[in-house]
Amino acid sequence: MSPMPRFSYHQPTTVDEALALLTQYGAAAKLIAGGTEVLPKLRSGALAPEQLISTRRIVGLEALDFDPASGLRIGGGARLSDVAACPEVQLHYPALASACQQMCTTQIRNMATVSGNLVNGSPCADTAPPLLVYGASVHLVRQGPDGSKLTERRVDLEAMFQGPGQVCVEPEELLLAIEVPPPAGRCASAYVRHSARSRVDLVSSSAAAWLSLDASGHVAQARIALGSVAPTPLRCPDGEAVLVGKQPDHALLVQAAQQAAAMAKPISDVRASQAYRRAVLPVLTRRALEACVARLQAGGSQQQGASQ
Repeated sequence: MSPMPRFSYHQPTTVDEALALLTQYGAAAKLIAGGTEVLPKLRSGALAPEQLISTRRIVGLEALDFDPASGLRIGGGARLSDVAACPEVQLHYPALASACQQMCTTQIRNMATVSGNLVNGSPCADTAPPLLVYGASVHLVRQGPDGSKLTERRVDLEAMFQGPGQVCVEPEELLLAIEVPPPAGRCASAYVRHSARSRVDLVSSSAAAWLSLDASGHVAQARIALGSVAPTPLRCPDGEAVLVGKQPDHALLVQAAQQAAAMAKPISDVRASQAYRRAVLPVLTRRALEACVARLQAGGSQQQGASQ
């Protein structure tokens, strides 16, 4: 193992202070929140920033806010454990609550942030498939040209992922918040993951689903997203199209799951072989869809995702 690289450590207390540091140091700086992604890379030598900028003391960055009209806002510093325990997330975004509750260990969930899980750009990020099916976007900010006003942009989460370990966030930008639209009508969501040995392992394959029904009980809208089976977390419009306008019976869910899984481009790695991922993925996707249908048929307001 390589020795820990030397760096200067900064602890800004406001967004403006953090952005000023990012502007000053540019690509030589690295943001750190919980540190669960950054610290192992520092120890292994995969990262060697000259400046490390912590977001932990930025006032208000950890906030979680829900409004029935505007939806959910997850601050860039919000921890996985806080999101998993939030009653509004459990009620209105159960697939996300389930993903945050199932991944890694309790100790890591108490440190790691949702934003960190996303900006790492990993194809196996547990929070990515649920947030993709919810239609989430990220709110990015940077210091303006004159240093007195923030420059902001919002990017659809699907567009943020550009390749393994690659996202569209610039070195001078801070992920201020993740924004999730409000629930719409009669809808349900679920998240299903599979790992080789236990929840502690990184996920080898995962699927999230979101369904809404019209007054006649037919699928009005459908969204399916997969994790750890392509260069980036993956939306599956081919599988979604199978469902729209139809009664969601077992045969239809099987067909949709198979069509969605056909869009995957899995590889073999230490967590699973390509062949195994191709075999298990239609099953996970079908189970996520079945969980959505079961919730809708029950007429309940909560449905947690499943873990395999």
